[in-house]
Amino acid sequence: MKSQVGVSDKPAVSTKAPVSAFLRHHFRHFNAAALVDAGDAYRKHLDGGGKMMVTLAGAMSTAELGISLAEMIRRDKVHIISCTGANLEEDVYNLIAHDFYERIPNYRDLTPHDEKRLLDRHLNRVTDTCIPEEEAMRRLEAAVLEEWARADKKGECHFPHEFIFKVIRSGALKQHYQIDPKDSWMVAAAEKNLPMVVPGWEDSTLGNMFAASMIRGDVKKSTTMRSGVEYMVDLANWYQTTAANSSIGFFQIGGGIAGDFPICVVPMIHQDLRRETRVWGYFCQISDSTTSYGSYSGAVPNEKITWGKLEVDTPRFVIESDATIVAPLIFAMVLDW
Repeated sequence: MKSQVGVSDKPAVSTKAPVSAFLRHHFRHFNAAALVDAGDAYRKHLDGGGKMMVTLAGAMSTAELGISLAEMIRRDKVHIISCTGANLEEDVYNLIAHDFYERIPNYRDLTPHDEKRLLDRHLNRVTDTCIPEEEAMRRLEAAVLEEWARADKKGECHFPHEFIFKVIRSGALKQHYQIDPKDSWMVAAAEKNLPMVVPGWEDSTLGNMFAASMIRGDVKKSTTMRSGVEYMVDLANWYQTTAANSSIGFFQIGGGIAGDFPICVVPMIHQDLRRETRVWGYFCQISDSTTSYGSYSGAVPNEKITWGKLEVDTPRFVIESDATIVAPLIFAMVLDW
């Protein structure tokens, strides 16, 4: 069947890339075809000199997306990341406490009393996976609190992700590593000093811990932690500098603030700064959010044209499926696996 609206006919793939070859042979229609088209367009965007932002919502770090995302970062297939505070910290939790996690395949059958028993064991459930409080959250808290207090005393201020980079680079947690660090996307990001945006970081476990540290007096100045507005300023500077030479794509995993916040940098530059810049040169969203009244996460990409985020001819894709399945497959295509 000849494609009428796809990015291109499926090109031949080397037998050295078995995952990609499988996808091209079997994924021919509906969401499966959209997955392949989006992967092809991602590669075409990079091959043309483009850059790519990846946004992470949901619980992608707890789903261990780092196994493929870290390699994407190392091989320069991702150039900036926007993520929730939860994804920022949960990749590190998995890095230092993986052996203490518990998986509960029958999570749909849990009663309220079952949930209370998990709480009593200090296990915080994310769908089928329980994060251990003491071995994960408290280990990271102890290390990052030292960085917060040190910066506070020196009168320094840093973004949330920069503090995590400092912890990783210091080696303070290395004795606790329980997975191969090559499977941690935060380790890869720290090694690359990857630009990052973490909007609404205060809505995270570490955000709560930072508030507690101020209440206790361990950290005295809230300005020690740079804010979301400052993230937008930093992003606008990065975007304008990068867009001067390259088209920038937008690969959105899930919805929410991780995607909503950074995509607005383009209309902000155009409408509020009144400066010329490129719109996003590629757009793909993996989502299971349905299109309904007022649902931004479920809105079709065409709606973004009216906001000045995309052009009429911007390659755009929606894959309505589980991101824990779809994202690694698209990354495999981009990596030629």
